[in-house]
Amino acid sequence: QVQVVESGGGSVQPGGSLRLSCAAGESIFSTYTLTWHRQAPGKLRTLVAGILPGGSTFYPDSKKGRFTISRDNAKSTVDLQMDGLRPEDTAVYYCCATRPLDDYNNGYWGQGTQVTVSA
Repeated sequence: QVQVVESGGGSVQPGGSLRLSCAAGESIFSTYTLTWHRQAPGKLRTLVAGILPGGSTFYPDSKKGRFTISRDNAKSTVDLQMDGLRPEDTAVYYCCATRPLDDYNNGYWGQGTQVTVSA
């Protein structure tokens, strides 16, 4: 059973920063594509950032610049650094581990971590 566990969510004021972490186990960490997604109330879940097994990263155009995904090989975790947070970034953030070239819907998902941005 593959386990994906997120941590690091919380509440922050607009303009603030948060760092989320995703632990996925060493074997998953080194061979799967790891992505962060988010889902706001009443909205569809959307991709925030991703990192391939080789370390290449990818982002939707709307997230470039404020969000940075990185990996910590020593801890087998993938982190999402979020800067300049806005109220519209409020959502549950999910980590997903997917086999290369597979659909995210077939991946292993964590339980999510809440991020709230408000004054």
